[in-house]
Amino acid sequence: MPARSHPDPDRPPRSQPAVDAGRAARCTEAIRDIAEDFVVRAEELLHKTHNPDTPATDLVVTVAELSQLAEEAAAALVVRQRSQGKPLKELTPSLGLTEDRLRKKYNPQAVDLRLASRSRPRAELPGSRLPEDTSGPPSPKNRLREPGQRLACALTLMRAQSRVSQRVLAGRMRIDPSYVSRILSGERDASWQHVLAICDFCNGDTALMKPLWEMAANVPPSGGDPTRYLHTYLRALRYAAGSPSTETILASTQNTVDAVDLRQALEGPGTPAWLVVRKLTNALWGLPEITLPLWRRATACMETSLPAEAFG
Repeated sequence: MPARSHPDPDRPPRSQPAVDAGRAARCTEAIRDIAEDFVVRAEELLHKTHNPDTPATDLVVTVAELSQLAEEAAAALVVRQRSQGKPLKELTPSLGLTEDRLRKKYNPQAVDLRLASRSRPRAELPGSRLPEDTSGPPSPKNRLREPGQRLACALTLMRAQSRVSQRVLAGRMRIDPSYVSRILSGERDASWQHVLAICDFCNGDTALMKPLWEMAANVPPSGGDPTRYLHTYLRALRYAAGSPSTETILASTQNTVDAVDLRQALEGPGTPAWLVVRKLTNALWGLPEITLPLWRRATACMETSLPAEAFG
């Protein structure tokens, strides 16, 4: 009977797991989403604590949700660490678990499924909600935040400011007045040709309308500068909201955003942190889930354009 082999004590330890760049990237994206969700829930908790009559049962629900988000973030970080081929021992002091326990607790395939199926909180930031906005099922008022309605509001304002009647506009566009009415109310999708015609006859800014139309039509953003595109989109949201003053916009964020951040978000240079952009998006009647990809494109463009010296 042959002798059973034994591990060679002089043999080097087993190498780290193979690098999985795709999984690491998915985990990074999930960590960003979780961080954003954490901010939503944390501010929700802060808002609730300012009301002394809030039941403890309501508070503990939000605390439990924050705990769940922290656990999801830990799972994503552990799997990303493994997927990048980095040692888990770097994480053990902070997480308070051994390497073996981290491997068993956070199986990459199981974490993949968990992250892919997680739901996102939909509550808006306290204080950023306009008085007419309500939670619950969609209503005509909170549907005004949808991209198609933002475009319709902008076009309606443009027509009103030009003092061109809908009937005259329809005549110039050579379409039925009822069709123009449905476009301006958001009941009918506007083609880019329609938008161009309305801008032409009402002396509007086509460059400002382009991002609103692209978001409404769900087409990829055009233009070569993602940072400038984000600025233009936010300015377009401001226009569609009736061009509120700086003071009105800042007040709608409960003055958690200052004038410097607002100017940077609308004009540059660069772009402020996502938390600022999200609050401004809400204040300007937009949807953060529409603005987020634009902000990510802008920040990614800024990172890749920085010189090597900027990273030390």
